[in-house]
Amino acid sequence: MIVLVQATLLTVGLTEENEMLRDLPIHVIAMQSGIEAARSLKNKNVDSVVCKWDLCDMKNGHFVKGLKSVRPEMPTIVFVEAGNIEQEIAARSLGVSAVLPNDAGEFLIRETIANVLGLNSVVSIKDISAV
Repeated sequence: MIVLVQATLLTVGLTEENEMLRDLPIHVIAMQSGIEAARSLKNKNVDSVVCKWDLCDMKNGHFVKGLKSVRPEMPTIVFVEAGNIEQEIAARSLGVSAVLPNDAGEFLIRETIANVLGLNSVVSIKDISAV
């Protein structure tokens, strides 16, 4: 079976969420630190970024703020602390593509990423191989 990768996605600070994306027709580059991700953005062709607002090495949205100041056109999805309206407002004011609570379910995460990346649907590789 051949599945064409439709986009390259950089995830920063995510763990379980990366597993939810495995079956989408995307290439996922997973990083844990903001510094590592910033370096990677210089060397890799990335279509979109999905990250946490607070990273282990960059708190208070520092990574997202830097990313949007250098690459404002980059589609970006940010996970904020559930119920933290200040984080959500701050993320939205930067012009991110979408904001998700850190307790979002798998369907919402996959649907949001598919919409931001312009994928036709959230059909997974498993679904395609079953056909």
